[in-house]
Amino acid sequence: MKYGARNQLDGKVVNIKKGTLMCQVTIKVKGPVTISSVMTLDSLKELKLKKGSHAKAVVKAVNVLMASE
Repeated sequence: MKYGARNQLDGKVVNIKKGTLMCQVTIKVKGPVTISSVMTLDSLKELKLKKGSHAKAVVKAVNVLMASE
């Protein structure tokens, strides 16, 4: 999958905090660094993300998007 954003960080999902409509997904990338993104529960389900899943943080300006392949 190709993206227009150049900043792409590979990592592993280490935490998911679920609310009623939204969730916060945190991935661990290289070193002691984690990065988080907020998305809808529908997006979480569509990406099939769960704790331990491989994910990619795609950063464009102030937006952080999670991707799953």
